[in-house]
Amino acid sequence: MKNKGCLSAGTIGIALLVIVAILFFWGKNGYNNFVAQEQEVITKWANVETVYQKRANLIPNLERTVKSYSKFEQETLTKVVEARSKATSINIDPSNMTEQDVARFQAAQGELSGALSRLMAVVEQYPNLKADQQYINFQREYTAIENSIRSETVYYNEAVQKYNTSIKQFPNNILANFTNFKEKPAFKAEAGAEKAPEVFSE
Repeated sequence: MKNKGCLSAGTIGIALLVIVAILFFWGKNGYNNFVAQEQEVITKWANVETVYQKRANLIPNLERTVKSYSKFEQETLTKVVEARSKATSINIDPSNMTEQDVARFQAAQGELSGALSRLMAVVEQYPNLKADQQYINFQREYTAIENSIRSETVYYNEAVQKYNTSIKQFPNNILANFTNFKEKPAFKAEAGAEKAPEVFSE
């Protein structure tokens, strides 16, 4: 009976070690998976910021080109410059961003998009400016960057969806809560976001 008791205790000990080992490897693999997916989200966010920054970098050249036409509506140009300043002043920590952060970023970028659209509409009234090679170059680069913005935000949202799904699925959600992996915010679709950027004819 004593041997049976010892055997039973030994069996229980082995079983506990096996359970601990399983939990350890599950936790390690799950944690590493969360880390990899979070880093992918951070990388995609950096790509989003990069293409928006490229768009902002176009504006000083646009400003110089437009200013060379003295009769151009300065108020329209001023709004573009102000919107650019606001859009480039927002700094977000991608490892700890919230829905409010993304909404603020999107709002500022949307304001700049609107200001640029209004400016390009006004340019239509100035044939010489519209035909200026520098302005034509701006239109070409602007179109390419807007296309990149749409692509990069889609890639970012895909990475966010994969990460969020992973940390919310059972039993991953237990590990995610224990290790403080939190849901990441996605870009919200804007009205007309499915359309190509409107670039007026030369």
